[in-house]
Order: sequence, then C-alpha cells, then structure tokens
Amino acid sequence: MDLGLAHKTALITGASGGIGRALLETFAGEGANLVALGCEHFDELERYVAGRAWSDRALCVRADVTQPAQLAAALESALTVFGRIDVCVANAGRWPRPDEPLQLASEQRIRSTLEVNLLGALWTARAFLAALERTGPRGDGHGASLCFVGSTAGRFGERGHADYAAAKAGLHGLVTSLKNEIPRLDPYGRVNMVEPGWTVTHMVREELERPGAIASACRTMPLRQLARAVDIARAIAVLSSPTVSRHTSGQVVTIAGGMEGRTQWSEGEIDEAAVRARLREE
Repeated sequence: MDLGLAHKTALITGASGGIGRALLETFAGEGANLVALGCEHFDELERYVAGRAWSDRALCVRADVTQPAQLAAALESALTVFGRIDVCVANAGRWPRPDEPLQLASEQRIRSTLEVNLLGALWTARAFLAALERTGPRGDGHGASLCFVGSTAGRFGERGHADYAAAKAGLHGLVTSLKNEIPRLDPYGRVNMVEPGWTVTHMVREELERPGAIASACRTMPLRQLARAVDIARAIAVLSSPTVSRHTSGQVVTIAGGMEGRTQWSEGEIDEAAVRARLREE
C-alpha cells in the first residue's frame, strides 16, 4: 500500500533511540526525506545515518527538545535543506530509573522527566506548527501530520513512575487541543498519538533482563508478546499518511498487545523463554 510519503519530509525527534531508528528506517522505506534530531547520542546517530543507503536524503541535526531555541534552529536548518516539513514525530522521551514512589522522588528527577517527556513534545509541536505557518499547506491537498509518542503509563498509570505517567498523560491534552488548531494553518493537517506498551528498546532492555520481568509485563496483555520498535514505527507511518489516514485526527492508538491495565494471565501461563526466543528470531 502506498502511504503517500514519498518525497515528503519527516522530522523525527529522539532519532538515536530504538523507536527513533525504526522510524527512520520505516519512513526512508516509504521514500521520505528525513530530518533526524538527536542530542545525547548524536555522534552515534550521525554514524548510523551515514551508513544507510538513504543517507543522501537525510539531515542530522543536534537539538535538545527541552530548549525551544535549539528546536527553532533545527527546524530552520530543515527548511533550508528541504523547503518544508510535512510530518513531525515527537518521539524523544526518557523513562527514569529507578522505580521510586512519588514521595521519595527528588525534585530534580520530577522536573527532568516532565521537561523531556511533556514540555519537550510541546516545544517540538510549537516549532513544527511555526514552520507550517511559515510555509503554508501543500498545494496537492496532502495535509501535514503531527504525531506524538505517548505511553500506556499515561493511560493506566505506572507504580514507581508517577512523574513519567503524568508527563505522558499530558500529551492527551496536546492531541485534543492541537487537532483543532492545526487546520487553521493547513485545512487538512492532522494530529494523533501512538501509545506504546512494553517495547523492546535499549531504554528498557536492562529492565526486561530481570528474571520474571517479561512474564510480569505480558500478564496484562491478551497477546503474550512484547512489541518491537518497528511495530510502533509502522503504526506511526500509517497515522502520518496523508492518503491512508487523511480523515484521522485527534486519535490515540495504543500499541500494546491489547493491554487493559488488568491481569489476563497467571504467571504459570506465560512462557518467558518462548517470548525471549521469539524476540531473538525477530
């Protein structure tokens, strides 16, 4: 299926992470130009992109999403190279360690979590919408797309991570507000969000290595498996499509194996070894 993303320009924050790289590969596979934003692992991101077949249509930009001025400069660089930005994926985020009840969490941790996961997404959206206001809509009727990456923690909560859950829950307000604002800039512009559950990335791999961790995660999911980064990236590509999802806006799609926030399976019904084996095969 043609998603209509060929020759469009997609800006992806947090591009050096597991989901970020999967997004780069997915959008590149659809023929899109890429603006890859990274910060902490930017040198690693540049090396990764340089080694890909699609590197000639990719621009790597260092920018901290908690710094509006850096995002504005990054968007300016993207406009200089590609002329416009059609898709923005606010993917950058951080899951804090260790588990801490709120009364024990430091002010620094709480502020940092909110800065990256909530304000970072807000600043990204602000910079993208400013760029869209500057360039105006496309002439072919293919509307712009803004997609946030949330978390099931924002829907169901997460013990020991109230700061993270609060940040991700706040993205719901951005989706429901901005889906009403973006048509003022682009009559076919859309805003949506994907909410991943447990997804195998480097950010949580250490946590999933604990004996019993996978079984515990899968107990709340009818589908007894963990998501791969590409599962999230493909869902975002579909939501970002100006053809397949042309009439989809203000929606939150949960990619979490049917998770409902309640136990579905007993511990004895989860074959953790089988889940790990399948991950290695994939």
